[in-house]
Amino acid sequence: MTEDASRFVWYELMTTSTDAARQFYGSVVGWGTRDASQPGMAYTLFTVGDVPVAGLMDLPEQARQMGAPPSWIGYVSVPDVDAATAKVASLGGATHVPPTDIPDVGRFAVVSDPQKAAFILFKPLPMQGVQPDRPPMGTPGHIGWHELYADDWEKALAFYGAMFGWQKADAIDMGEMGTYQLFSTAGGGDPIGGMFNRPAEVPVTFWLYYFNVDDIDAAVRRVEAGGGKVLNGPMEVPGGAWIVQGQDPQGAMFALVGPRA
Repeated sequence: MTEDASRFVWYELMTTSTDAARQFYGSVVGWGTRDASQPGMAYTLFTVGDVPVAGLMDLPEQARQMGAPPSWIGYVSVPDVDAATAKVASLGGATHVPPTDIPDVGRFAVVSDPQKAAFILFKPLPMQGVQPDRPPMGTPGHIGWHELYADDWEKALAFYGAMFGWQKADAIDMGEMGTYQLFSTAGGGDPIGGMFNRPAEVPVTFWLYYFNVDDIDAAVRRVEAGGGKVLNGPMEVPGGAWIVQGQDPQGAMFALVGPRA
């Protein structure tokens, strides 16, 4: 738990068709699936081999009635969910689902930062830590990058720095699009993501998650064959990798990162 504190440790897709999502991401990313349902809640694990890397569930009816679209959300590990939830509020964020126990799994709360980008605070039960052995950066099927579309990335970084100790790393000048600020976790080391001010055509702030693939062009073909949309890319990024941002058939935003064969 100590090693994973204040890191993204889990990812979850809430969607309007779990069957279609299983097929789409199984094809595009190469994920297998495993049932992990509990009484009263259907839940599917996306897996790489035997290792669970993300979850899949129905978009709750209340969220649908409020007009919430299908989306991915990330879990950040904390030592005390209740204290972290209170801290979010003290820093100007909001709580959408108060601290709640998941039997045999852990405790969580759904919150958002002051600019309304949502994420989940999570403390797993002992022996229930997700991905206890983090794979090497770029391992196909795992999550390779975390990107925040913010209203004001400098204020956002101050919030996440106060919440989790995340640190400013290198910055990339994107010309008219402004600064792309990389960040690392409290322990420093390699960056785990970046944040920047969202373009005018992006209507809301949100976290975008990049899934590693072994061939970006082949993955693009699978996205299109599966009924998804490529919204941007392939585009080369520093380090030689290529990225695309896309939308799955139900409308959830996702991204891919990998080499060009």
